Amino acid sequence: MSTYKTTNSAPEIVRRNGVVQTGSRIVPEEVPIAFSYGGSSHAVMMATPDDLEDFAVGFSLTEGIISNRAQIAGIEIVEDEKGIDVQVTLVEDVEDALRKRRRSMAGPVGCGLCGIESIEQAVRQVPDVSAAALKFSHDDIVRAIKLLNDAQPLHRETRAVHGAGFYVPAKGLIAVREDVGRHNALDKLCGAVIRSGTKGSEGAVAVTSRLSVEMVQKAAILGSSTLIAISAPTALAIRTAEDAGMTLVALVRGEDFEIFTHPHRIVPGSIADVA
Repeated sequence: MSTYKTTNSAPEIVRRNGVVQTGSRIVPEEVPIAFSYGGSSHAVMMATPDDLEDFAVGFSLTEGIISNRAQIAGIEIVEDEKGIDVQVTLVEDVEDALRKRRRSMAGPVGCGLCGIESIEQAVRQVPDVSAAALKFSHDDIVRAIKLLNDAQPLHRETRAVHGAGFYVPAKGLIAVREDVGRHNALDKLCGAVIRSGTKGSEGAVAVTSRLSVEMVQKAAILGSSTLIAISAPTALAIRTAEDAGMTLVALVRGEDFEIFTHPHRIVPGSIADVA
């Protein structure tokens, strides 16, 4: 666990009802977090300094560095005054494959995928989840977002972070992670789910953000066939979900929501009706 704070107090000037006064507000911290593999920096993310082992596992999975948790031999969190280096040790054959991948990259690995490969990565194919039979009731959709909203202590304190949760019918949310970045929150969630031994096909991913294509990609790589969001999807996210056989449910507000792709997994009725 990081010793960096996840929040801090910031002075502010507040105007409410025509009255101006000084005060303070709790705000989230944002820290440079580097992921290193085999002693070499691979990417640096600006993120909330919490749940870093989950983050390392989820990032490694969704970036295609590993395909399962067993391919990580160890994780060490190294902190200094400038940020945090998450040093990941891979099993030998996976580390060799990553080393060869680095040599073929057009740009330096420190900034993530660069040059021509960044385009290929952006439009990469994702796993086909069309065979997933798991269905969700209308009540499940409403409950997933309500539970997610209720399970975000950092957001309640700061109103400035995203949340991602994994919802299993009849169980509710089995994991929730928060971060200043929506992609980071989902990576942390992916790591938490696979570290718990749960399969992504056993539930739906619920997020507090808009649905960009990266969110669809990450959910599909986790193995989840249903992605639920408070905000709207992008056109590319919809096309990607359609091709992957994923159900997108967005704009969940109270009991209202919109289904954009593969609606057969969402059925009317209560949770008991679908069990």
